[in-house]
Amino acid sequence: MDPFPTSTQLPVSAVLSESLSVVSLDESDLETMGRIEQVAHLYPWSERVFMDCIRSGYYLDGAMQADRLLGFAVIMPILNEWHVLNLCVDPVVHRRGVGRFLMDFVLDQAAKSDVASLWLEVRVGNTAARQLYDTLGFEQVGQRKGYYPDKQGREDALVLMRSLES
Repeated sequence: MDPFPTSTQLPVSAVLSESLSVVSLDESDLETMGRIEQVAHLYPWSERVFMDCIRSGYYLDGAMQADRLLGFAVIMPILNEWHVLNLCVDPVVHRRGVGRFLMDFVLDQAAKSDVASLWLEVRVGNTAARQLYDTLGFEQVGQRKGYYPDKQGREDALVLMRSLES
């Protein structure tokens, strides 16, 4: 069996958060992360970008179901804030709870680490992600014009923030 299954090899059955676990990712996971990134994004990160994140000490956490990586989060800690640089889920399991599972884990870890707030950018046109972040309590605090590359040139990003201070 291919240790790095492509999205077409993943089961299409519903993902239950009880069957997921979180693992820290490192250099040995670069190929699998790259494959997921390639099928999930029109303008994917390169292996070098992931490697730079690992070398910089960012947190890379993966959602696993059995021995399969279904998605991952890349978090950049900055003093008492965390910046979600990338939340990527294999498209075959979109809208089955993997992204929420990862973000719940990130929020839990941030709270345990006395992080004051989480920040992220999301494409204006990414309705599913925007809905997820809204249900998790993120609020729009800004907008970046032309932040993301797009087929028609550039797409704006919404800057979202969630405070963790009581």
